[in-house]
Amino acid sequence: MNPLRKMYRPSSLQFRLRQSACVLLLPAFLLASGSMPGAGPVRAESVAAQEMVIAPNLESFTLDNGLRVVVIPDHRAPVATHMIWYKVGSADEPEGQSGVAHFLEHLMFKGTSEHPNGEFSQMVAERGGQENAFTSSDYTAYFQRVAKEHLPLMMEMEAERMENLVLSEEIVAPERDVVLEERRMRVDSEPSSRLREAMDAITFVNHPYGSPVIGWQSEIEALNDKSAIAFYDRFYTPNNAVVVIAGDVSADEVRKFAEETYGKVARRAEPGERVRPAEPPLAGERRIAVSDPRVKQETLFQTWIVPSQSTGEGSTPEALDVLSYILGEGPTSRLHKSLVLDEKAAISAGAYYRGTALDDGQFGLYAAPRPGRTLEEMEELINAELQKILKEGVSDEDVERAKNSLISSAIYAQDSQTGLARLFGSALTTGLTVEDVQSWPAQVEAVTPQDVLDAARAYLASPPVVGELRAEPAPDPAASLTDHSNSKDKS
Repeated sequence: MNPLRKMYRPSSLQFRLRQSACVLLLPAFLLASGSMPGAGPVRAESVAAQEMVIAPNLESFTLDNGLRVVVIPDHRAPVATHMIWYKVGSADEPEGQSGVAHFLEHLMFKGTSEHPNGEFSQMVAERGGQENAFTSSDYTAYFQRVAKEHLPLMMEMEAERMENLVLSEEIVAPERDVVLEERRMRVDSEPSSRLREAMDAITFVNHPYGSPVIGWQSEIEALNDKSAIAFYDRFYTPNNAVVVIAGDVSADEVRKFAEETYGKVARRAEPGERVRPAEPPLAGERRIAVSDPRVKQETLFQTWIVPSQSTGEGSTPEALDVLSYILGEGPTSRLHKSLVLDEKAAISAGAYYRGTALDDGQFGLYAAPRPGRTLEEMEELINAELQKILKEGVSDEDVERAKNSLISSAIYAQDSQTGLARLFGSALTTGLTVEDVQSWPAQVEAVTPQDVLDAARAYLASPPVVGELRAEPAPDPAASLTDHSNSKDKS
């Protein structure tokens, strides 16, 4: 498997169901008269997709303080997943404070006036629950999964740390060292992570997506209690948050719990509209290489900036989802068939569409060569396969196969309580609506081969940003030693 494959995902929806911290869904036209613009007549086999709604029993309401609450009843087991999503990520950080969003995520576990010294985590563990948190470019989320009778306590504790976080430099300084060590372990010591960081930096040269979520080392070192509290006071306010609860609950009881806990938290600030610097079109080739003796498998990457599910118009995001499947998902994909099976030049090859973003996303292709083959050959073979699509388009059969797989993923999503909670939470913090998520299967079903060709020609015909992960031979320790075997003492 490609060493960087875990960084990306095959489709927006599938990624949401597997996603871990810090990685990348679904806008839509509303259906009208059973058809979509450009979709043509509704086929009998498409009716199921168009009628299907993800989480049809979902209910949503907003508290007086502006907090949005989404409830997804699931009575198959007496458990509940409680998630709170803040509409802030690394792309919203003040200039010169990269990493403060992720830093604050760490500090949120340090304690409040009511539950000091990590008591929050201890109380979750004592009740047999699970908890964690994650930060991305566009959101920060905290979650607990507990027996349903403990849900009110989780909501009470999460509401309490929304307004009563206690920080001082004595608390902040050790955690800053923890984050710096995390960066050394996860980025500086990992060639694949260094390449990802470098590629993002030269892909987004003006937009804050070019900065790493964990932050640049020099800016992490400058973070302190004042910068963390200022960020907390501005963004960790109920009118900038979404609570998603999935499990053995009803909307009425969740509303009661929410009003008794979160409803008592006052709005502290109006974070304002999330406007980021635009990424200007840049001419010329951009290419970066990371070489390291720890690289076990060389890999070539190509990436383009493309519309995300939030910024794309019409069928473009869904067409890009379908295109990524056709190009790079599974044994029937174009790149796998050509590079791995026919040419036997690569051990893996594929595509990804990073469409989960408040602003524009990325579309990428990759290939890892077999022993004896080169990255230059991978680039030639990838480009040849892409040119075929740009010139000839894709077949009806390819599109139908891709759509069936993507829609099946939406069906399987309904079996995952936590997956559904993440699906809606991440959508609502990246500019989408509940209706956008629920109608996603119909949006995919409406994609045509012409939509896929139009998207490919509009966004993949320009030169990509290229990243090369290269193996560098380890230095020979003996080479640095002077050979004295034939020397003579002339003293």
